[in-house]
Amino acid sequence: MLRLPAVAGQFYPANPKELAAQVKRLTQNERTAEKLRVRACLVPHAGYMYSGAVAGAVFARLFLPKKILLLGVRHYPRGEALAILSDGAWRTPLGDVPIDGALAAALRRECPLLREDSVAHRQEHSLEVELPFLQILAPEFSFVPVAVGTLQFEELAATGEGVARVLRQSDEEILVVTSSDMNHYEDDQTTRTKDGKAIDRMLLLDTKGLYDVCRTEKISMCGLGPAITMLRAMNLLGVTKAELLGYATSGDISGDRSAVVGYAGMVFG
Repeated sequence: MLRLPAVAGQFYPANPKELAAQVKRLTQNERTAEKLRVRACLVPHAGYMYSGAVAGAVFARLFLPKKILLLGVRHYPRGEALAILSDGAWRTPLGDVPIDGALAAALRRECPLLREDSVAHRQEHSLEVELPFLQILAPEFSFVPVAVGTLQFEELAATGEGVARVLRQSDEEILVVTSSDMNHYEDDQTTRTKDGKAIDRMLLLDTKGLYDVCRTEKISMCGLGPAITMLRAMNLLGVTKAELLGYATSGDISGDRSAVVGYAGMVFG
């Protein structure tokens, strides 16, 4: 199956030369820094105009292996709640990215809640917008896309436990790229305060604490599901270090601070 781009020309340029140039601009300030070797990262997925600088600051700092597990959100109520694609490729204006069939098979074996489903992925942008960064910075990589549409803690934790088993058993390095924006559509000060509480939990790799604070404080972190899955895997792999590499809100770009979205860039490992 070839999955065609859904948001090219909206979230990022549809012209290949323009897209490549924009990704290079968004990553140029960090490309000379010492590379970080980590197990996972968290990056935003809004339009590049708003969140691209935060995503770029993370991707450019990382040693990027040839295998990527991409955990994103299922924003739309279509398809399976935990949707994986196991074969074919995803197309962006920069070319086609192959799905890693062997990694997908390992994930299906260890994460029985995952279901093969193209519907959940067809119009979803949270995974798609990360691919051009990886295409520029890590040519010839392969990946597995997983769209997370559930907020049931037990399901997320169980999936994270399966991810940990796959990563532990693999002879090759695998990076977990977790796609999430932070609090949505409140004023800038409120968003920064709420996001700070969620970020504090992630810096402590506190899986249940992140889940609880987002629920009790009504933090509308759209990638909460992928983040819980990733954090549970990191807990089981013995990861103890986390770092915030960047933070911004849409108000930093638009100038409108009355209703913003927060964007965090983090690494784990």
